[in-house]
Amino acid sequence: MTPSTRMTSKAAASAGSPDGPALQLTGVSAGYGTTPVLRDVSLTVPPGGVTAVVGPNGAGKSTLLKVISGLLPVMAGSVEIAGAEVTREPAERRVDRGVCLVPEGRGVYRGLTVRENLVMQARRGQEDAAVGRAVEMFPVLGTRLSQQAGTMSGGEQQMLALSAAVAREPRLILVDEPSLGLAPVVVDVVFEFLAGMRGDDVALLVVDQYVHRVLALADQAHVLLRGALAFSGPAAELAEADAFERYLGEEVVA
Repeated sequence: MTPSTRMTSKAAASAGSPDGPALQLTGVSAGYGTTPVLRDVSLTVPPGGVTAVVGPNGAGKSTLLKVISGLLPVMAGSVEIAGAEVTREPAERRVDRGVCLVPEGRGVYRGLTVRENLVMQARRGQEDAAVGRAVEMFPVLGTRLSQQAGTMSGGEQQMLALSAAVAREPRLILVDEPSLGLAPVVVDVVFEFLAGMRGDDVALLVVDQYVHRVLALADQAHVLLRGALAFSGPAAELAEADAFERYLGEEVVA
């Protein structure tokens, strides 16, 4: 499976410079109300490839993705996307820059049909192409185009959510727990999709409960423990038994 996600010239222009990291966080602290969840987080996501964020429940992984997407403001620190300072920019402006969040819990418009979900997310003039890409990536969606998204299985909804993300022709996709609640055979399909994104003009930042699987997929990895980074480096290094036990132990799903 090799998704066709090349940027249009308009999309590339709005996303910022293609040189340098796709994402740079420097000293980011964030939380809810006056309670910090993330503390002094600095990390880089290179263009292309896959970066994993792992850690136990409550470590701040989903909060991190909300900060990057602009859904949650920072308390301190800075956020750069493709070299552009976006710390105070709203979420909709970051979408224009090519940032796309696939949230935990599918994130589809349940009352709309599959086709309507895809067309809504596609760039103007690219609607038919977006539908075609979705069917190419996940053929089952081709038999569901007129079906309301909310009546599909959880696995099919996740396929639609991922297809809708690609329809936006993003430069940076943030994927939050894509395998949550899915049957093992569908988990395989989801990870095949993520692997197929490698090498395209898009960077992926992935949070998932199946830590060993996401580390096998990723190039780089970051471990969040109690809101702070405990490890940043090659995913293969973290996957080694000693390092895995040191940073993660039995607190996460292997």
